[in-house]
Amino acid sequence: RRMNVTIRPQKLCGTITPPPSKSQAHRLIIAAALADGESVLSNVAFSQDILATLSCMEQLGTRWEKIDGSTIRVQGLAAGAPVLQKDGMPHFDCGESGSTLRFLIPIALAVAGGGVFSGRGRLMERPQKPYFDLFEEKGISWEQKDGTLTVRGTLESGTFLLPGNVSSQFITGLLYALPLLEGDSDILLTTPLESGGYVDMTLDVLERFGVRAVPNGSCAFHVPGGQTYRPHDMAIESDYSQAAFWYAARGLGSQVELQGLNPFSVQGDRCIVEDSASLCGPGEVELDVSQCPDLVPPLAVQAALRPGQTTRIVGAARLRMKESDRLSTVCAMLTALGCRCQEGPDSLTVTGDSLTGGTVDGAGDHRIV
Repeated sequence: RRMNVTIRPQKLCGTITPPPSKSQAHRLIIAAALADGESVLSNVAFSQDILATLSCMEQLGTRWEKIDGSTIRVQGLAAGAPVLQKDGMPHFDCGESGSTLRFLIPIALAVAGGGVFSGRGRLMERPQKPYFDLFEEKGISWEQKDGTLTVRGTLESGTFLLPGNVSSQFITGLLYALPLLEGDSDILLTTPLESGGYVDMTLDVLERFGVRAVPNGSCAFHVPGGQTYRPHDMAIESDYSQAAFWYAARGLGSQVELQGLNPFSVQGDRCIVEDSASLCGPGEVELDVSQCPDLVPPLAVQAALRPGQTTRIVGAARLRMKESDRLSTVCAMLTALGCRCQEGPDSLTVTGDSLTGGTVDGAGDHRIV
């Protein structure tokens, strides 16, 4: 379903509380679902992605209910016995949520011996090669055809080699699954870690639910086996990723006050506070977004309105495999509105001026919209 929206310029003024962090919500729901007991999670926003994660955890035997409009009670599956469907394999509809798909693949192997995964939009086109390489090594079978991915096998403890620069979601998936195995495991990164803040968020959630995963430098994690997730009650934090758009508006002169954000949060996108401030001054600015790629759309818009100043946004190659090719769609958006923007293989160069207006395509991507 398509919709046309007309925007007329106006300075913004007021106070806003950003929505709850979807990234933290995924992680808390999964940990609660694996726990031995009951957890209460508050400040939950029931987006399609979060509903996909809740639905997938139900396929493994978890039960949940709403207590009120934004609070849920989750009955964990005690990190234990496989829950198989009638045909022997649980089916997971991940919607368009990359987090749900990549987090659940190793969890399903650990808990239920595998599963059948499906999704919508570009989800099933997004790369899963780091897992496939592991499966070949570990003797786990997989088949991808007709928009579904079927994985089957026994996930056994040991050493797991993963690239750190494709997506941190693969690392998070293993960090959730490996504590459930009998023996100890190690995750070794073959390339430097990008989006490390998301791994920090995972480690923070695991600790809250009584699970240990020990970083060994910046490229390795030791995960003891035989652990049990313990129930934990928690409110989901406001989201720095979505707050980023309001920081950009404030940097452009709007009188916007943000509230409800945790200044000590481990969310990686908390760096928007410094990055947005750096765009408020004169001179050429280069921003490395390898640790915070979701910030590119709001940063690019703020950069477009720095008259006569050049901004280079680098380390952004992974944006090409999001809900849209975000390097291309951000560049097309700014160009359509009258900005000079040049796209590189992993970068954008934005020459600031004023935006004259025009018609843009949201590309079916929430961050572009």
